[in-house]
Formats: sequence, structure tokens, C-alpha cells
Amino acid sequence: MWDTSLAKLSATGSLLKANAALLLVTLALFTAGAYAADSVPAATSTLPWWGWALALFITCFFLGIVAVPSGVGGGVLFVPIVGGFFPFHLDFVRGAGLLVAMASALAAGPSLLRGGLANLRLALPLAVLASASAIAGALVGLVLPATTVQIALGLTILFIVALMATAKKSEFPEVKQQDRLALALSIHGVFRDAAQKKDIDWKVHRTPLGLVIFTLIGFIGGLFGVGAGWANLPVLNLLMGAPIKVAAGTSGLILTLASSSATWVYLSKGAVLAIIAVPSVIGMMLGAMIGARLLHVLKASVVRKMVITLLLFAGIRALLKGLGVWM
Repeated sequence: MWDTSLAKLSATGSLLKANAALLLVTLALFTAGAYAADSVPAATSTLPWWGWALALFITCFFLGIVAVPSGVGGGVLFVPIVGGFFPFHLDFVRGAGLLVAMASALAAGPSLLRGGLANLRLALPLAVLASASAIAGALVGLVLPATTVQIALGLTILFIVALMATAKKSEFPEVKQQDRLALALSIHGVFRDAAQKKDIDWKVHRTPLGLVIFTLIGFIGGLFGVGAGWANLPVLNLLMGAPIKVAAGTSGLILTLASSSATWVYLSKGAVLAIIAVPSVIGMMLGAMIGARLLHVLKASVVRKMVITLLLFAGIRALLKGLGVWM
């Protein structure tokens, strides 16, 4: 019965993606301009508006390709890079970042579900807690001054880089015995590893601790608008024992729910601009579709090295911009 439900969900994936994209674009158009005008710094660039839109589309397209195989989500790459190198107020970038994180996850979801690289039983309990705390994080983030958030974002991104660089990447963690909660929720599965050309059985443990940590992850994701995919993957893989590819795929499902709840806070405050959100979402979704296919054949460690390099540069840039050293 559960397999039948997954099959139906995968079969309707294209329709869901189309409806989700239309909804995101419509919401962005209707809420554009509602944010306080005095919160937007004076533009100093002579590049026309469509030039920035094109630059966002191209940037997000390549970010989407990288984000899905690495499992970090589009938002964690989008916010520091766009916030640091584009002339947009950070509140608008964070609002668009949550839409971008949700869009990339929605675009990749059906393909990952079909291939067994994403698991609903693993994602849903964690996503419920992350969604609730993400709302609180978004409310706090919009109250803080932009410079304070910029500095905190830079420090957080650099911490992420240190975490990703030092953590041991386990392709297939050994889980000797499941905890009672994981057994009760039947959190286990099988996926086809194209690289090894064999089926891999997997299960998880330390589920209660994982639920607590995901509550904190949701708050941080809503605060910075990064979607917190950077934290989803190491918790799923290193703490709970899910294989690296299952962790990367399931991370996207969790991002879909957690990011959507925090997004409504930014929408209600008017902190979403169509000129930023629309090209970013479209570019990220197209790139994520390609990234989902690459996840089946690429080694996560290869893409992860690219992500670490990008985040290191973006984290330094965000920190120096917040401190007023590199504007």
C-alpha cells in the first residue's frame, strides 16, 4: 500500500512541479513592493533590471545543479552568494532564498522518490518539527538589523564549511540496531545504487536525538532564509545512519516542508520581490532537475568539494560585508 502511494506521488510529480512553480511566481508578483522602501539601499550599478534578472537566472541554474547532489539545498548557496555579490537588501534575498530552497526540492523530488533516494517515512517526522521552528526563526530574522544578520550569516556559513570539511563522509553507515521510535515508524528502505549496480538495504537509529536537532535546524533555516539543507545531510547521514545518497535525497523533502512554512512569514511582511524571486526560482528548478539525475551517477564527495569552495568564499564575503570591510 505504501509503495502504491509512492508510485502515485511520483507519477504526478510533473503536475506538482508545474503548479508549485506557478504558485511561487504568483505569490512573488502579488507581494512585490509591499516591503518598506527605506529598507532598500540606493542602487549604484548601471546594469539594467533585466541584466540582474538574467544574472540571477544563470547563477541559480548552476547552483541548482550543484545543490541536489550535494544535499545542501539551494538556499544555503543562494543567500550568501546573492547577498554578497548582488546589490539587493538582505531581507529580500532571504525571502527569495526560502522560495529557492523549496523550488529546488520540489523539482528534484519526483525523480528522487522514483529512484528510492528519498524516503517519506524518514522525512515527515523530522520535517514537521523543522517547519514549526522555521516560522519562529523567520519572525526573529526580520526583526534583527540587516548588518547583524549579515555578520551572523557569514559566521554560520564558515561554521558550515568547517563542519563539512572535517566530518567523515560515510557512504553506507553501519546501523547495528534501530531504536524503538524508528522501528515503530518503520523507517527503513532499499535503493538501487547505480555506481555499484546493486540494491542497498538501509535503516536508521538515534531518531529521538535527530528530532531534537531538526527543531534547531528549522529555526536557523528560517532565521537566515537558507533552508538549512547544509545541516540536514550530516544529521541524517552521520547521526542517524542513513546512506549518503538517501540523506541527500531526503534532505530535499524536508526542505520542501520547512521552507514553505517560513516562506509565508516573509510573504506576509512583503519581503519578497518578483525581480529577485522569479528568475531565481525558475533557474534553480531547471538546474535541480539536472542535479537530481546526476545524483544517481555522481559521487557526492566530488560535488561536496565544489560546495565547500563556494561556501568558503561566500561566507568570507558575507562576513566582510556585514563588518563594512568589503562593500
